[in-house]
Amino acid sequence: MISRRTLFASTLGITGGLLLPTAGAGAAPADWSRAVVDSTIARYPDPASLGGWGYTRGLFLLGAHRVYQRVKEPSYLAYIKRWVDNFVDADGHMSRTFDNLDAMQSGNLLLVLHQETGDPRYRTAADQIRNRITSYPRTADGGMWHATGKTNELWGDGVFMAQPFLLRYGIAYGDQAYAYEEVTRNLSVYFRHLKASNGLLYHAFDADGDAPWKPDPTTGTSGYFWARAIGWTAMTHVEVLEMLPANHPRRAELIGNVRHLAKGFVRYQDPATGRWFQVVDKASDPGNWTETSASSMYTLMLHAALKHGWISGGAYASAARRGYQGVLRKVSVGSDGLTNISDISEGTNVGDLAYYLNRPRNTNDLHGLGAFLLMNERLAH
Repeated sequence: MISRRTLFASTLGITGGLLLPTAGAGAAPADWSRAVVDSTIARYPDPASLGGWGYTRGLFLLGAHRVYQRVKEPSYLAYIKRWVDNFVDADGHMSRTFDNLDAMQSGNLLLVLHQETGDPRYRTAADQIRNRITSYPRTADGGMWHATGKTNELWGDGVFMAQPFLLRYGIAYGDQAYAYEEVTRNLSVYFRHLKASNGLLYHAFDADGDAPWKPDPTTGTSGYFWARAIGWTAMTHVEVLEMLPANHPRRAELIGNVRHLAKGFVRYQDPATGRWFQVVDKASDPGNWTETSASSMYTLMLHAALKHGWISGGAYASAARRGYQGVLRKVSVGSDGLTNISDISEGTNVGDLAYYLNRPRNTNDLHGLGAFLLMNERLAH
């Protein structure tokens, strides 16, 4: 039987061998998600070698779990568990303070493992993050600071780090009332401060106006539209809306946010590649380049918004199709038989135009691998 997801994807013209990327030295695999997970595990056979507790590892492993949910390959779940167990002791304690949003993202894996294994250690560790959220500092209108050392600063890349975790936690453990209110308020506050009239979002906002990246004295925003910050926000809206009750009072506002971004994504999509630029609205700048992780995130949002009926129309369907094709062209198989995903921006702070354009263009950076898996599991399967 053809799945609803595959049927929907086919209406956008995004399935079938014609859209597979050039395989380089190796044959194109039948399942790019599995190939990316298998290749990454082959490169890092000991999960500890992925690195310490942090959002990039959490993003990739969350993507790997989505693949596991489809294919039920036991080694995938075992790999996730081995990585997490480096940080959770026998009593479920984690030696962390969670003083920035980035540190919370991998908490999603604690929820996954508690559900998959029933081991109470993972619930205890998740409780530690949930309890920190209660006391975590916020702006006057309720937005969680990007980090305790970044007073009253809201960064667009921060919402994915805490809000989906909090909502999943609330639904799993009877804490829905707090989670629904806190998560939707944060998305509302962040979007209101970062929103630009062109369909995009500024990277950051500072309520105090004294951040070292020199906020605009009138709006408090940073000066540029960095692609992945917008992508994080886009993915967060999809994840949250898919868990939020249909009658939630802020649901219409969040769908409006998705529509705002969808218009911007269509407006600024590169017609030549189908991808989006590192600084989204500066396509004509000779130093600009199309960035793969953000392009995966934008494609994911467009596809999900079409599927759920939050947006409609041929322009959006075309943008999703061309976005997927464009990302796939950055995926290849090397002479060693392992996959490579190229042109992924390194982790990035708030900066000026030259800073964004000169970020390293990495291959197989976990930002891009995780974003690709989350996108591909929706579009290809």
